[in-house]
Amino acid sequence: MHVTCGIDWAEDHHDVAVVDSDARMLGKLRISDDAAGFQDLLRLLVENGDSPDDPVPIAIEASRGLLVACLRASGRRVYAINPMAVARYRDRHVVSRKKSDRQDALVLANILRTDAGQHRPLPDDSDLARAIAVLARAQQGAVWDRTRAHNRLRSHLREYYPAILEAFADKRERLLAREARAILAIAPTPAEAARLTRSR
Repeated sequence: MHVTCGIDWAEDHHDVAVVDSDARMLGKLRISDDAAGFQDLLRLLVENGDSPDDPVPIAIEASRGLLVACLRASGRRVYAINPMAVARYRDRHVVSRKKSDRQDALVLANILRTDAGQHRPLPDDSDLARAIAVLARAQQGAVWDRTRAHNRLRSHLREYYPAILEAFADKRERLLAREARAILAIAPTPAEAARLTRSR
């Protein structure tokens, strides 16, 4: 391998490092987690020798997600490196043991440069399997977002409108119950709730 790339994955951005066979840094970049960021990554790789016949291999701490799916779809070898292994390699290169996203991207690139044979690239998946992986990740993200929103709502209601929490404390779904959402829609304040009739 003449050129290797390491990507330190984060939720909203990714740090990228590209090194040559002599461990010289050829380029580094922080990209966003979207189509524009992926284009910036591809541009950096092409500037450093990436080609359809010889794509630059990538080391990344994640094995799934939109970025990984896009990298795999581009036909390159993607190595998912366990974060614990990255931490051990980091100890070989950084005395302070301080974690840095940019440093980890460099460590990942060097893992492929020196020890690619010790790691396996992610296997090729069918288009359907890749689509399912992306959808599963999106669904998990939606569940996390819903839970965060629910917890935030409960926190606000505890201070501002505790009666609604008490009213649905015995319901299995509590605030997620259809009835709770209906009452919040027609009576979003304690004053409006006090004016509700039982039949309404």
